[in-house]
Amino acid sequence: MKFEVTVLGSSAALPTGQRNSTAQHVFCQNKHILIDCGEGTQLQMRKYNISFQRLNIILISHLHGDHFFGLVGLISTMMLLGRNSNLTVICPKGLKDIVLMQLEIGYTKLNFDIDFIELEPKTIGCVYEDKSIQITTFPLKHRVPTHGYVIREKEKERSMKKELLNHPQLKIEHIHRLKKGEDIHLEDGSVLLSKEFTDDPAKPKAYAFCSDTAYSEQIVDFVKDVDMLYHEATFTEIHEDLARKTYHSTAKQAATIAKKANVGRLLMGHLSARYTDGKLHEEEAMAIFPNACYVNDGMCLSIE
Repeated sequence: MKFEVTVLGSSAALPTGQRNSTAQHVFCQNKHILIDCGEGTQLQMRKYNISFQRLNIILISHLHGDHFFGLVGLISTMMLLGRNSNLTVICPKGLKDIVLMQLEIGYTKLNFDIDFIELEPKTIGCVYEDKSIQITTFPLKHRVPTHGYVIREKEKERSMKKELLNHPQLKIEHIHRLKKGEDIHLEDGSVLLSKEFTDDPAKPKAYAFCSDTAYSEQIVDFVKDVDMLYHEATFTEIHEDLARKTYHSTAKQAATIAKKANVGRLLMGHLSARYTDGKLHEEEAMAIFPNACYVNDGMCLSIE
């Protein structure tokens, strides 16, 4: 099953000719998840062939405009296209009132329900769960309450070994229990061992998203061992004083978090418009954490 991240916007506060405001699309276990929704996100979704109507969940990190100004426009487009399935929006407290007010002022009546899950500042823990994925949140260190997110697959059932499906002692009713890891004790005293009849499931994968944040080692425990971490890197070290004043991070600081958290791969974005590209960010980060890269709009990255 694919676990993919498509970068829809990788710029900091100001969009540029090459970089749109922050937004990402995550496809995980047949769920379509949008993380942040800066102005122009729906145009980026069109450009990179991301369906509006298939979105199940929208995660908003914080209430700075470059992370949510595109939300009302996107919701209005969903309505115009005839959406009738519910939408879940997980967001900081206060966004529900903003969205509903804008829809009302714009005479927009929706054909579908929006389930707003509003988060209090410094919320920690599970905010969404179904049979295949879990989404958790944790606080970031920024000028306004800001939420990081981890999207994690749930552990799958064990898989039956095909060559043993015709075993003379195996019955259909045993299969479900063996896949759950249960051993089968038969009346004659023999035992069908789950580990002998089944293979281990693939290791569940996880993706962590840290939008606007100053350097904070408190993040490390929340993103420990994830397969891929997106961490903002608005500045390089030459502008470290500006990063500190604005509660943002440098590429070096993002790499330090990735190393301490033992993540598989580091993605860096939210680059200041003063940089034409992220090559210097990448050089600084790789000196500390080699498996690091900066992202561009349109990049599609698989979590293997």
